[in-house]
Amino acid sequence: MMMLRRLLRKRWVLGVVFGLSLIYFLTSTLKQEERTIRDRTLLEVRDPDHRIPWKVRFNLGNSSRQITQCRNSIQGKTLLTDELGYVCERIDLLVNGCCNVNAPSSRQYICKSCLANGCCSIYEYCVSCCLQPDKQPLLERFLNRAAEGFQNLFTAVEDHFELCLAKCRTSSQSVQHENTYRNPQAKYCYGESPPELLPV
Repeated sequence: MMMLRRLLRKRWVLGVVFGLSLIYFLTSTLKQEERTIRDRTLLEVRDPDHRIPWKVRFNLGNSSRQITQCRNSIQGKTLLTDELGYVCERIDLLVNGCCNVNAPSSRQYICKSCLANGCCSIYEYCVSCCLQPDKQPLLERFLNRAAEGFQNLFTAVEDHFELCLAKCRTSSQSVQHENTYRNPQAKYCYGESPPELLPV
């Protein structure tokens, strides 16, 4: 212990520690700057006429397109939503990621916990309801209005399913004062208007 104290008192040791700290700080700062420049470049390169490919409604039974894999909402403890708009219990999820459409729990385009303003109490129902083909005009209006304000957030969105996942998960309209939900019972929103503010 005594030897360590003597070593730390020497100026060259302090110089080495300072030098290493400075090198670490500079490399971290440069890496962050590179990421910022790369993200800015991606936004500038992105085609402003980029269109979201909207899913059309079809049943697995009569579709000419053979679905081999489905993306799904992944995060739910008991419920999941697949990209075809089906909500099912986790135990009814097939190995390909799609809900088993023959399972009693599977329902397509279900808005069970959703209010008229497009806010829902359950995330998976929000995504399923948002995937309804008749919601396309509403989502297009949102994208056109939000293009500037949420450009970073929605840059990675490639299709209708990804848009609904992001819209239901990240609605800043659902919060008040950045730390409280406007309506804790309906906090997942795909609609245009914010949830009704509940009195505290």
